[in-house]
Amino acid sequence: MAEASNPTRAEICVVAVAEVFRGDGERLCNPIGTIPMIGGRLARETFEPELVMTDGFATFTSSPLPPGVDPYRSEDGRIVVEAEVESFNPYRQMFSVLWGGKRHVMMGATQVDRFGNQNIACIGDWHRPKAQLLGFRGAPGNTINHTTSYWVPRHGPKVFVERVDVVCGVGYDRAAQLGPTAARFHEIRRVVSDLGVFDFAAPDHRMRLRSVHPGVEVAEVLEATGFDLVVDDELTETRLPTAQELELIRTVLDPAGLREQEVPDR
Repeated sequence: MAEASNPTRAEICVVAVAEVFRGDGERLCNPIGTIPMIGGRLARETFEPELVMTDGFATFTSSPLPPGVDPYRSEDGRIVVEAEVESFNPYRQMFSVLWGGKRHVMMGATQVDRFGNQNIACIGDWHRPKAQLLGFRGAPGNTINHTTSYWVPRHGPKVFVERVDVVCGVGYDRAAQLGPTAARFHEIRRVVSDLGVFDFAAPDHRMRLRSVHPGVEVAEVLEATGFDLVVDDELTETRLPTAQELELIRTVLDPAGLREQEVPDR
């Protein structure tokens, strides 16, 4: 385990994910995946205490449970409730949250392009794909109806591509074609990878390199990206976790160290 003064790349990624939710306030924070889940819960436990978290089933909870922990586990024939339930949230009610722009989801991206179009359905031609993936999984509705961010644990040119094979998540170019009414809640806020943080703050909404993680060179990011990134004078280095954040990550949010399996240290 790294010392507090020497955070791992995975822990830097966790903090970068937490920062994605800064300013969201009382909004449903719905991170999908190991490091996204740790990062979302870190944001709630520190600078965004009003974030609403889900247990993944039918309630909103306030428990900072580690990934993989069953919030309603069985023990000796009894149901042990680990989660601190704040509100009942049945499946039908979730849609009223989704359609009103009150959710911020962080999904994965098997492919993502310069305008934030995302693919998690298949690789290759739609009619004869080389590989079948998750499917659309609600990505079109997510990206049109509320804020979306993406997490990529292994940054490479096969992920950051010139053109996605199938559009699941809707990027800025396609959202513009829908018009301001249909796409009024559209926002691709960030892409976080194991190399850096990206946004779409360029005037034409092309992907911009926002920060590189400590130890990463800009040239390394550019070489690992299959299109031209916007790189301007605002480029910074991704911030390090504070001592408090490291303590939370290591002892409360992920004591098993699952984060290091997703992003091994370098």
